[in-house]
Amino acid sequence: MHQIGVVGLSYRHARLDEVARFAVPRVEVPARLPMLRSGLKAAEILYVGTCNRVEVLYTTADGAAAADARPAVFRILTGREPDAGEAARVLRAWTGEAAVEHLLLLACGLDSAQTGEREIASQLRLAWEDARGAHTSGPVLDRLLGEALGMARRVRRLSAGVRTPSLADLACDRALKHLDGSAGRVALLGVSPMTRRCAVILQEAHVPLTIVNRTSAPAQDLARAVCGESLSLEDFRARPPAVHAVILAAGGGEPLIDSPALGRLKSAASPARAPLLIDFGVPPNIEPAAAQRAGLERIGMSALVELAQGRRLEQLMLLAPVRAAVDDHLARLRVELATRALGPRLADLRNTFAAIAASEVARALAGELRTLDARQRAQLERLARTLALQLAHLPLAGLRAAAVHASSEAVDAFFAATRAPPRHRRAPRVARVGRGQT
Repeated sequence: MHQIGVVGLSYRHARLDEVARFAVPRVEVPARLPMLRSGLKAAEILYVGTCNRVEVLYTTADGAAAADARPAVFRILTGREPDAGEAARVLRAWTGEAAVEHLLLLACGLDSAQTGEREIASQLRLAWEDARGAHTSGPVLDRLLGEALGMARRVRRLSAGVRTPSLADLACDRALKHLDGSAGRVALLGVSPMTRRCAVILQEAHVPLTIVNRTSAPAQDLARAVCGESLSLEDFRARPPAVHAVILAAGGGEPLIDSPALGRLKSAASPARAPLLIDFGVPPNIEPAAAQRAGLERIGMSALVELAQGRRLEQLMLLAPVRAAVDDHLARLRVELATRALGPRLADLRNTFAAIAASEVARALAGELRTLDARQRAQLERLARTLALQLAHLPLAGLRAAAVHASSEAVDAFFAATRAPPRHRRAPRVARVGRGQT
């Protein structure tokens, strides 16, 4: 695990405007991944961007232990050099086992703003698909993401009896409160895990929906699934329908609804009920100042996260079995990854034992045992190889066990010492005592 690292920031320790500074627009991620990998000199890399976090998961190119990559990630994502101490202040870093643990907790929703939310697993899967499409995810990250998403599925079974609302649930609760029992329409802007979850909840509440997206096909697909209407983003901005609320969760670096469009949105609505804006965007899909000028209430990610944090302790208590399952899974993964990483080196060491035995047998067959016939020579060579592999078994078994607990430096030191086999001296000849000798 030592070659794995994670660098990023989230609502847990940074303001959401700081998170937005590091965010890469969703459509740009595939093209940016190779550059990010090159800038970090990594072998594999994956970028995760959600409404409240940005994280980079990577593996080192030479298999060495992951070091502090925060300055490099800061420079690559923001386009400028960090000031002294700035990268360490803004970004968080995990390496080795801590990085793997963080990924498992993230996939299971235990590090989310709304503890236990399930949308994060879908977002991780999309990030993995981006990395695989850009050929920046290889055997290590493929294995880790497969394990993390498998753990997320197991968690859903473990927590089947525990209601774990997501930020999408909180947004829908707020929208339904604003509707106050009326039959008003809600627009969902962007087709993302968050808006998909909102669509399901609002459909169950019999709220008419309009799905808005830059490209029409995803909007039409989701609209059909929830018996709603679909509109292109361009049409929505130019001729917005009468809606009571708009929930936005679309990627992109620029605001999607500007001041003129907000004016048209307000004019199209009932004078008695101005549209409520719920914005998951990071950066914001609607500028807070523009919403204020238009006289529209806007609820942003900061307010939603603050609301979720009030329920965090209660959710953590309910999900205690999930935390225990993550710990068990991490222990098993630790053993498997350590053994897999050590496998080729153990094979080399086993071959070294066999080569030493073969060399000694060849020397003996060229000297004092040169009178043996072909059958005897073959028997001796087989015996020597069998003994060499049996003698190698104990140190190899010990190394497998030690690799799980010892540092990578200790294991490297062991193999460095065995890289050049010591010269074997011939054993002294023992004189045979015959009849008449003393």
